Amino acid sequence: MSPHAAPALPDAEYLVLSSRLIPGLDGGYTIATLARARQLASAGVAGGAGPQLLTFDPGTAAAHAEHRQTFVSQGALADPSRMRNLFDEAVAPDGGAAEWLRAVADADAKADPAVEYRVLEDADARPFVSLPVIPGNPDWHLADEPVLIHDAAGEVVGGVRGFRGLYRAWLDHVTASFGDRTIVVICESRQLGELIADWADPRVRIVHPIHTIHLEAPYTADAPINRLWTRWFGIADRFDAVIWPTATQRDDVVARFGTAAQHEVVPNPITPVEARGDLREPGLVVALGRLAPGKRLDHAIRAFLAADVPGARLEIWGGGPEEERLRALIDELGAGDRVVLAGYTNDPARVLDRASLMLTATAFEGQPLGVVEALLHGTPVVSYDVRYGIRDVVGAGGGVLVPGGDVDALAAAVRRVLTEPGLLERLAAAAPGIAAAWSPERSLAALTAVIAAAVARPPRR
Repeated sequence: MSPHAAPALPDAEYLVLSSRLIPGLDGGYTIATLARARQLASAGVAGGAGPQLLTFDPGTAAAHAEHRQTFVSQGALADPSRMRNLFDEAVAPDGGAAEWLRAVADADAKADPAVEYRVLEDADARPFVSLPVIPGNPDWHLADEPVLIHDAAGEVVGGVRGFRGLYRAWLDHVTASFGDRTIVVICESRQLGELIADWADPRVRIVHPIHTIHLEAPYTADAPINRLWTRWFGIADRFDAVIWPTATQRDDVVARFGTAAQHEVVPNPITPVEARGDLREPGLVVALGRLAPGKRLDHAIRAFLAADVPGARLEIWGGGPEEERLRALIDELGAGDRVVLAGYTNDPARVLDRASLMLTATAFEGQPLGVVEALLHGTPVVSYDVRYGIRDVVGAGGGVLVPGGDVDALAAAVRRVLTEPGLLERLAAAAPGIAAAWSPERSLAALTAVIAAAVARPPRR
């Protein structure tokens, strides 16, 4: 066994729960969720077919089929039949809701006349469920307004208690055939976690990965908690393990909330690459990601221009709501010959292979996937030192960190890396070794240890 090879996973049924998995949406969340499923497949789950990926978004069956095929073509999904959707399976072949859903419908449940309903129809325009619409409420998933169930004639035959009742009915249906086997549920979504935190089936162990930062500005350890997370921390001790992508975030949480919950660290796996050093372009600096306010790309632009390195140029790859504002800033600064909004790329690996340096000015992160990917390609990183994850990676080498929000310091770091003799080369040489800490092998070893410990203990619910 190699030093980082994982022991065997416990013999169990494995389910990965995700609110949605849609190509091109949710960035690192989608990438990390699918990567974890591939990890489990590679470790032999279901004979190599991998866990069942259960999704809960109310799209059409045709859209879900397209999503599966896209993931297969991208190499992100090995067996499309393992990716299932609640609403695909809530339809009876002859119309109306599936039998498993009709069986749990409370005939006394009625539509609230003050609530709007979204009627879902099958491919033949036959209604099967009606979902309550609760606009402007971030806690819509916890509402008790009934989800209405239709029969083959389209008539409402009853309902279940909110989305909690709907989701739990499907999970009970999915797991009904598992007998007395242990069921390992990897819940990738905070909203789903809140809905299954009272799932008291003695077969079930819930392992809950976290993908995002839990803090508000200024994103320090004692900063206000994002209100969407306040309630979640109150139920975190009901999960058999909570896994954080970085030790820094786990340690901040334990220091603030104590050890009542089972907090663990499992780095998200990032597949090794074959870097193309022959594509490297001297002086090319890149920023890669969504053009969103939290990425502070205006800081990156100003820092790059202030560095004033002869022959250097900045390419900003990605799309998003900040595009027009950034374009206006580039025009205002007269920097169109040195700074380019390059648009969305479906080949980020080539961008990183071409780059001499990656620049990030983000205000916060949840997981440092982009930084690790840059280092894998031998591309050093200059970044603000912000929570979470960037310090966990670049703090070990392969780049330079400066205080968050200090544009002058960011500019000085860019100038130093691009002009100090030998520094860029030393950072580039160290980068792949630093990124190896996030290898699939190390990630799987950590995940296996967490699952094995959770299965060995009684369930927490």
